[in-house]
Amino acid sequence: MKKIGIYAALITMMVSVGGVNAETTIAGGMSTGEGDAKAGKTKSELCQGCHGADGISLDPTTFPNLAGQFAGYIFKQVQDFQLGNRNDDTMSAMAATVTSREDLKDIAAYFATRKQMKGKASRSKVAKSGAKLFKDGNKKLGSYGACIRCHGEKGKGKGKNNSLFPVIGGQQKAYLIKQLKDFKSGKRTNDPAGMMAMVAKGLSNKEIKAVAEYVAGL
Repeated sequence: MKKIGIYAALITMMVSVGGVNAETTIAGGMSTGEGDAKAGKTKSELCQGCHGADGISLDPTTFPNLAGQFAGYIFKQVQDFQLGNRNDDTMSAMAATVTSREDLKDIAAYFATRKQMKGKASRSKVAKSGAKLFKDGNKKLGSYGACIRCHGEKGKGKGKNNSLFPVIGGQQKAYLIKQLKDFKSGKRTNDPAGMMAMVAKGLSNKEIKAVAEYVAGL
């Protein structure tokens, strides 16, 4: 429980972070308002082959939606692929083709300005179970494991001035499941202070599927 308390303090601190200077640090070097979305539309043509012209994935089992995602978060994730802090056969190769920071900022700005992803709510028992986990956490992690603490009431994050925590509401269900399992197994390790790894390790595979079904419908 002591370890969970430490993570809780980190979450509280990071959720409260705001302002341009904090955003620059959080987003790996991209401040709020940076990037030319109009230029990014053309520069993102290769990205659109997988993520869709409007940021809605063409392959929901493999590629995430980017529509309305925080520009700073997109910027940081691509940088992580470039630096080897995050790995994927397709994205690691694609990220390597973006050699200009300004181009990356423009691409991130473009997807950030698309109509934000939105799912179709599920009324299944699994989704209801996921809703409770999202809002309240579980017995193992308590409320510190509640997704709502970092990702917001509707999974739309804490706002563009805190792109540390991404928009997940309306994200592809299969993608959410994969990322949670990757955090759980240690395959993905680029989460701030290891918070997502801690949360994912506290979820059973059944709970991961339930949370993903609920979040995908937001």
